[in-house]
Amino acid sequence: MDARLCVMFIAALLIRLVLLCFGVYQDQNLQLKYTDVDYHVFTDASRFITQGQSPYNRSTFRYTPALALILTPNVLLSAHFGKLLFVACDLLSALLLFRLLVLRGASRSSACVCCGLWLFNPLPIGVSTRGNAESLLAVLVLSTLLCLESRRRTSAALLFGLSVHMKIYPFTYALPIALSLAGTPSRGRGPVRNLLRCFSKDLLRFAAVSGSVFFGLNAVFYYVYGWDFLQESYLYHLTRRDIRHNFSPYFYMLYVTAERHWSGALALVCFLPQLLLLSLSSLAFRSDLPFCCFIHTAVFVSFNKVCTSQYFLWYLCLLPLVLPRLTLSLRRGLGLLLLWFVGQALWLSPAYYLEFEDPQRPSKRKQTDRHIYCLVEALMTAVLELKSAEWEQTCLMNIIYTSEGFV
Repeated sequence: MDARLCVMFIAALLIRLVLLCFGVYQDQNLQLKYTDVDYHVFTDASRFITQGQSPYNRSTFRYTPALALILTPNVLLSAHFGKLLFVACDLLSALLLFRLLVLRGASRSSACVCCGLWLFNPLPIGVSTRGNAESLLAVLVLSTLLCLESRRRTSAALLFGLSVHMKIYPFTYALPIALSLAGTPSRGRGPVRNLLRCFSKDLLRFAAVSGSVFFGLNAVFYYVYGWDFLQESYLYHLTRRDIRHNFSPYFYMLYVTAERHWSGALALVCFLPQLLLLSLSSLAFRSDLPFCCFIHTAVFVSFNKVCTSQYFLWYLCLLPLVLPRLTLSLRRGLGLLLLWFVGQALWLSPAYYLEFEDPQRPSKRKQTDRHIYCLVEALMTAVLELKSAEWEQTCLMNIIYTSEGFV
């Protein structure tokens, strides 16, 4: 490993260890706790497992039991084990990014710079040190892409099945992966031969291995924990509605219709824009799998009916892979980054007052919150419009080319 890269990893590790120590102090002395509430949920679920009970005895534990099993050392060894594990996964994600970038043709110096954008990004640093498990999933997703790039397809299938089991959103990568394994359609083959090419040996093996891992793990946990496993791990998320401080474009609509008898059906309808955009982006960008997965994740997060800060890590872990191939200028990139952070800060400020201050605060504060909402909406609209025209043109041309190839 290069000396420059070693220094970056050591500095990143020290920053995270300092924040872990500060988090212990903040949890003991301040009203606003540093540790994420989900970390306590994970630990309580692990405690139930060590006692021979179901992790779903802990209310709001809506994850696979595998996560609670992984974190049983929180109970048996130290309450800080999980945070250290997530920090280690955070650093491992950067190493996987470096290897992927070099494999994709980037120079080692530019790969170091792109890895630094992950290692020193305050969002993944904060999320992992607060005890959120998103870095664990980032390792699984990046490992899957690394195996696909290096043509280790069986290993990639195993990791992909495990990724989807841990959290359902990587399932959206199934279509881009299938298209990449099937190859590019040829205009001279005709539609029938192009369709038959989609059922290649590599694709069928990938589907069989990843499906076996996913359904095998689900069968085992269903046998042990019954319907609670399916309900809390998967089915709950289909109709989930978070009407508190989330970044979803649907949150206000779901908030005002929460008491309606048809609100559950409305929550399901919210998946339709996601489905349409994911299908189009798969056809448009299937030639570059990491970029297509990045677009998929960004679409899924942006148009999901529930979206909180840690969801941004789902596509931020893929951003360093696509940066070397973007034509975005440094000035525009910094401007977009500034808008993104300012929008988050403004959006989260009313959430803080809602959670930790008196909800019956003066009308002046309510007026300020309305101004913040309007400002954030304007900022996010500006961000979307900066690249929408260029993206639409590229997407349309790629879809036309793909359609011609099948015909």
